[in-house]
Amino acid sequence: MIKKLLRSVREYKKSSILAPVFVSLEVVMEVIIPLLTAMLIDRGIHDGDMGYILKIGGLLVVCCAVSLTFGVLSGKHAAQASAGFGKNLRSDMFDAVQSYSFSNIDKFSSSSIVTRLTTDVTNIQNSYQMIIRVAVRAPFMMIFALIMAIRLCPRLAWVYLTIVPVLGVGLWLIMSRAHPIFERVFKTYDKLNRVVQENLRGIRVVKSFVREDHEVEKFNSVSDEIYRDFTKAERLIAFNAPLMQFCAHFCIIMISWFGAKMIIASGNDPANGFTAGQLTSMITYSMQILMSLMMVSMIFVMIVISRASAERIVEILDEKPDIVSPEDALKEVADGAIDFDHVSFSYSDKAEKMCLDSVDLHIPSGATVGIIGGTGSSKSTLVQLIPRLYDVSEGSVRVGGEDVRRYDLDVLRDAVAMVLQKNVLFSGTVRDNLRWGDENATDEQLEHACRLAQAHDFIMAHPDGYDRMIEQGGANVSGGQKQRLCIARALLKHPKVLILDDSTSAVDTATDAKIRASFALDIPDVTKIIIAQRIASVKEADMIVVMDDGKIDGIGTHDELMKSNEIYREVCESQQNGGDDDE
Repeated sequence: MIKKLLRSVREYKKSSILAPVFVSLEVVMEVIIPLLTAMLIDRGIHDGDMGYILKIGGLLVVCCAVSLTFGVLSGKHAAQASAGFGKNLRSDMFDAVQSYSFSNIDKFSSSSIVTRLTTDVTNIQNSYQMIIRVAVRAPFMMIFALIMAIRLCPRLAWVYLTIVPVLGVGLWLIMSRAHPIFERVFKTYDKLNRVVQENLRGIRVVKSFVREDHEVEKFNSVSDEIYRDFTKAERLIAFNAPLMQFCAHFCIIMISWFGAKMIIASGNDPANGFTAGQLTSMITYSMQILMSLMMVSMIFVMIVISRASAERIVEILDEKPDIVSPEDALKEVADGAIDFDHVSFSYSDKAEKMCLDSVDLHIPSGATVGIIGGTGSSKSTLVQLIPRLYDVSEGSVRVGGEDVRRYDLDVLRDAVAMVLQKNVLFSGTVRDNLRWGDENATDEQLEHACRLAQAHDFIMAHPDGYDRMIEQGGANVSGGQKQRLCIARALLKHPKVLILDDSTSAVDTATDAKIRASFALDIPDVTKIIIAQRIASVKEADMIVVMDDGKIDGIGTHDELMKSNEIYREVCESQQNGGDDDE
């Protein structure tokens, strides 16, 4: 886990190395200072030697200045390294998510991914800064100070040997009990994010049904759950401070008590034994040792918090895309011919029933195919296999005469354009959104695609035209306008296969008819697959496929299906009675 996380350090290795180097040098200076202080008291002040006092005092000033310089440099490099590490880690996680197939994404909720990219990475970033600075400083300080303290007075070393194991056991008990609680807290954070996202996405529905109080209650319920768990974990961690205070006071009392006795016994004579200067240094070293242990305890607390975050981040990085390009991938799609050969598919290996069951279908290149079926008949699932958004469980799907698993993914998906019922527009201008289809498209190409999608007129009706700003998600355009912009965006890919998955559901029947007529005239060589609820949308198709419960129930033209397929006939008659047919 640690090895995988450290791969994200990359160009910040230099700062990651310099930070602990400067910290070590800072520690050396700080350990020398108490020794110089003891010399100043015992030889300078005790003997009244002003020259010696000035000499040692000057060395103290220099050591303090050098220590400060090393401290500033270590802080600077630690900040650069940790911030850079966090940046790279977020980038690596985001890149990993972008490479996921739909089946990979299905394993993680969007709220969970957001939490891992934000809260969890921040925890790891803070921990990394502490590790390369504090985690180096604390053991170095403790070891050096312990060596100097034992060198000054070996007889008082038993104080440290008594207190350090007590502190170590206490810290271990705190950490072992707090970690499971923090693991639970981060899972609850995912739930909190999901509640917020659902509320913001459906804010219009919330307000129209006057359900604000319900949403507030739902948010407060999750927030209270986080509060309870955090309180429980922090209550355990709160024992850290009093434990440290007890150890610090115990050391100071013991050293002061026994040190004072030794000074009295020796007459405060350096030649005979222990002195006041040495006692001052011993107390300083004791504080340095205990402060180092306190830093170690802080690191333990941070590790307790960040360990759960690290595990969640590594889950994202370890997740391997189910769908990848083969080694010898085909780089060109010959045409838009599509073949489904005994295709069966399930979203889960553990599913008892296939979503698609033994589907056989041949679509010639350039044909217009309509797909009709009730909700849950797997119409959308069928077409998602064409650009390899999912891979078949059994059988094969061929585009241009080749199995889709043989193509380079980018090549295949560039050749297959999908327009979904709930397509997304991004914040930016209309022009920016359209150029997702072709970033190098000219204004003339943009206009041509928009005319085919019947979008040009409403675009130009706005004073800013193609420079009109679109809000996030296309919130400032109607559902029909959004669908037409998405159709135009797909056309700019110049695909060999165009899939419209109920993507004119928000468009009136007259505009729908105009879109289909423009397709027939301007893109006759493109294979067009139209999934629709309205018979009018597929009536003129070269072939109509009737889906029912994951199987093909019938194939033919409108007239053929009216005679031979009961499902199609019932749908057609119900819509004609309801006046939904544009004829």
